[in-house]
Amino acid sequence: MIRKLMTGGAVATVFLGVTGLPALADTLDDIVARGKVVVGVKADFPPWGMRDAAGRLVGMEHDMIADFARRLSMAAGKPIAVEKVVVVASNRMQFLVQGKTDMFIATMSNKPERRKIVGIVQPGYYSSGVAVFAHKRSGIDGWASLKGRNICGIQGAWYNRDHGLKNGAEVIAFKRVAEVEKALLDGRCAGWLYSDSAFIARKVNSPKKWTGFEIATPIVDNVPWGAAVRKEDRDGRLGRMLSAAIVDWHRSGFLIALERKWGIPATRWLVDMRRRCLAGDKVCDDVYDPGE
Repeated sequence: MIRKLMTGGAVATVFLGVTGLPALADTLDDIVARGKVVVGVKADFPPWGMRDAAGRLVGMEHDMIADFARRLSMAAGKPIAVEKVVVVASNRMQFLVQGKTDMFIATMSNKPERRKIVGIVQPGYYSSGVAVFAHKRSGIDGWASLKGRNICGIQGAWYNRDHGLKNGAEVIAFKRVAEVEKALLDGRCAGWLYSDSAFIARKVNSPKKWTGFEIATPIVDNVPWGAAVRKEDRDGRLGRMLSAAIVDWHRSGFLIALERKWGIPATRWLVDMRRRCLAGDKVCDDVYDPGE
C-alpha cells in the first residue's frame, strides 16, 4: 500500500505545483548541485525516529524523508541522496539556522516562538498533546499533583515551562530521552513530562519495560508537528516543495499507512486531515493561519 502511495499521478501533481516558482538561487539549487540533501532527524523518539538492532536510523519520519528525497530526485532529474544529522530538541533549530542541515523532520511542535526562528512549513504532518507519564504508585493523578515533585523533561521542550514549572514541579531536564527513561525507572523522577504520543508508543511496543506506568494527567495542548527549512527558504522552492509533499502525503493516505506500518495507534487527527485535504480545506494550503 505504501509503495502504491509513493508512485503515480500524486507525485507528478506535487512537482507541477512548484514548477511555476521563480528560478532564483536558493538552498534547493545547492542541494541539486551537491546531489545531497542534509536532513536533521531524531534517533530518540521511537517509532518516529530511532535506531534498529543494526544501528540504522529508521522510523516513520525516516520513511517520510526517504519519500521526499525521491521526489527531489524526480524534480532534479538526477539522484539526490540523504545525509542524516541526528538532532535533539535542544539543537534541531540551531543546526538548521547554522547551515548544518538544509531542513528537518524531527517531532517538533509548531509553536509561535519557533516560527520566529525557522521556516515551519504548512500543513503539519502529525499532532500530539502533552501529558505526564508516571507509575501508578507515584501519587500523580492530575496536573495539580505535580506541585513540589521532581519531574523529568527534555531540554528545549516548551512544555517544561508551560506545564511543568507553572504547575509547581521541580523540572529536571535531560538532553537525551535515554537519560530520562533511566531516571524515571530508577525513581529519581516521579513522572516524565513529554509528548503523549511517545508514551502511547512505549506502552504498545515495550509493555514489559513499562508495566505499571500510565499517562497520569489529562492530555492538553494538542499541537501539530511541523517540518522546517530555514526562514528564507519557507516561501521559496524548497519550502513549497516540502509543503506540497506533506499535502500529498495527507491526501493519498501515505501518513496513515506509515502509522500502521510502525505500529502506532491510529489517530483521529490524521484521518481528519486526510478528509480536509481531499476537500480542499485551507488548513491544507502552504500558508499558516491562526489556529492551525
